[in-house]
Amino acid sequence: MSAGKRIALVTGANKGIGFAIVRGLCKALGDRGTVYLAARNEQLGQQSVAELKTEENLHSEFIQLDVTDRKSIEKARDAIVERHGGLDILVNNAGMAFKHDATESFGQQAEVTMATNFFGLSDVCDVMFPILRSHARVVNVSSCLGNVNTITSATIKARVISDDLTVDELKTIMSDFVSAAKRDTQKAYIKEVGFPTSAYGMSKIGVTALSSIQQRQLDQDRSRTDIVVNAIHPGYVDTDLTSHKGSRTIDEGAVSSIYAALLPEKTDIRGQYVSCNSQVEDWRKGVQRTA
Repeated sequence: MSAGKRIALVTGANKGIGFAIVRGLCKALGDRGTVYLAARNEQLGQQSVAELKTEENLHSEFIQLDVTDRKSIEKARDAIVERHGGLDILVNNAGMAFKHDATESFGQQAEVTMATNFFGLSDVCDVMFPILRSHARVVNVSSCLGNVNTITSATIKARVISDDLTVDELKTIMSDFVSAAKRDTQKAYIKEVGFPTSAYGMSKIGVTALSSIQQRQLDQDRSRTDIVVNAIHPGYVDTDLTSHKGSRTIDEGAVSSIYAALLPEKTDIRGQYVSCNSQVEDWRKGVQRTA
């Protein structure tokens, strides 16, 4: 690992699972690291940093970052480079989901969900990956709802799980999903095409597939060594996103992310899907739905 302090960045971290991940990393790294709590809203982010300090004497740093605003991502990168020279842990936790009673059309929901959960995450990676140091760990928060078996088109599914899928091709598939979702409001066309009827689920299929591609790319990087990317499932967690119906606490939901963020050197867990129980599953065969 990095000889100096390990620098960590967690997106969407002012509440919920992201907040618990920051807390867990602060405890694990102690004086050996600096953990950045990233959030869109500065006031809420600063309040969360203050809460960790006041209630648990844990020291984190706030940094403003909106995954849907590339300029804010670049500004955060520049600040990290100026202060530390690079990054050792990146946890892409920021995400959203529409409620069941949402009034927006399915097309609107698909566009907004994909912009945050997939394209926003991808933009963070595009900007932050060049500053990752050797032995860095990347955690892309996915979900068991992103089950590739919900893709009923054999052709689309075969490409998503292919070992030669490219980022550009995956982005095209995700964009095609949004376009299909905009064709009608009753999801009839999207079923005909063979896409899932869940925008959230499709976005998380994209996250898991992207993680596999990213690992293949990083394995070819001869300038740095042992950079590891994994997708994780946090479980069904009691958060705003689940309308507080989840069975797990935010700290329980953070376990798999912290596990993947702290994997040891030369780990065999690379480009994988890690369940909420910190077990590797073969996502290409479909993943188990776990609480």
